[in-house]
Amino acid sequence: MKRSLALLLVLALVVSLFAGCGDSASSGDHAQGITDTEILVGNNAATSGVFGPVGQPYIDGLNAYFAMVNDAGGVHGRQIKFLHQDDEFSPEKGKAMYDKLINDDKVFAIVGAFGTPIVGAILEDLKESGIPSVYFATGMPQLYAEDATDYGRNIYPVQPIYTTEGRLFSAWAKGTFEGKKFGVIYSSDDAGKGLFEGITKQAEEIGLEVVAEQVAYGAEDVSAAVTKILSQDVDVVAIASMQNTFLTIAKELGKQGNTSPTLTSYVNVGPTYYSQFAADIEGKYDLYGPGWLGADETELGQMIEWMEVVNPGNEWGPSPYAISGWLAAKFFTEGLRRIPEGDALTWEAFMDAMESKPHDLGFGSGSMIDYADGKRYGTETLSLYRFDQNAGPIMADVFKPFMTVNEILEGK
Repeated sequence: MKRSLALLLVLALVVSLFAGCGDSASSGDHAQGITDTEILVGNNAATSGVFGPVGQPYIDGLNAYFAMVNDAGGVHGRQIKFLHQDDEFSPEKGKAMYDKLINDDKVFAIVGAFGTPIVGAILEDLKESGIPSVYFATGMPQLYAEDATDYGRNIYPVQPIYTTEGRLFSAWAKGTFEGKKFGVIYSSDDAGKGLFEGITKQAEEIGLEVVAEQVAYGAEDVSAAVTKILSQDVDVVAIASMQNTFLTIAKELGKQGNTSPTLTSYVNVGPTYYSQFAADIEGKYDLYGPGWLGADETELGQMIEWMEVVNPGNEWGPSPYAISGWLAAKFFTEGLRRIPEGDALTWEAFMDAMESKPHDLGFGSGSMIDYADGKRYGTETLSLYRFDQNAGPIMADVFKPFMTVNEILEGK
């Protein structure tokens, strides 16, 4: 089975969170959630209803990694206990459940907060509480920070943030496609605005001209925006939007005869949407999108083995959602392991450990995520896929290997 994976995570949740306690809630030398034998962590994710096929493999991936760690003796002699709550995508339930996790259950950390709306609703509360929060199943731009050395220091994103992804769009536009004028069509939601912010930030640094048109998220008619962009003789186009809005723009570009190479988000890579318009653009323009995970057989095999342990006969297999959960647990556990054995397990010690050196994303990506000096960029090393309806199950082939902005611009 071909295991080139482009992670597709666009979820919908709404929740709010009461501010939790800082290290002042610690018991003895340790922070809340720490005993002599146990480290308590938790999150919410819908594992029933319409989002069950996303949330359940995600939680299975988290449980699988923690099961592997615990089977090997845990961390510093302590087992990791993971509390998961199914909020059923209910804002009211989600609000109450996060309050319970932090203030009643007194978890040491939030691991794997799930979904753009839910993270948007709780992010400021998490920052104010000071509770370590590792991995967010969203690329929302509010997670991006260049100097989170004080407020927001406890926030540790992993998967690509749209702002960071947008920076790579501009690098590819100039460095890979040798463009001088970059035409951007972006949607009015956080994802579209985040991508556009990253595109313009990087374009300004490298002298790339950007012309742009905004469309409403969910717009059914984008013809005027497409016409304006194509009338300006752009060398490269970006579709900075997700899901059905992306689908509508991609079709319209084909209809209006676009011939310029076109970039879109990693969220859109794969057959879910491309299969619906591949025939509309074939022979007209090439479409490209990032990937952020490789296909390392060793780590993938470990994950599959331990997922079978925690959920025998599970139907998800090596799902990209399961990989996301596995990575959430992996990054949190790595932070714990870096705290010297015998030291107090406090929030401050954990944050120092997370920032002490870069983290290897794994799965064959070669990506290193560095949280030092307040950097909260998420994954900065991405590959580039070319959409192709004849390229197997994910309908995309690797066009460029994993690279950072600087590596792209240097022509590696």
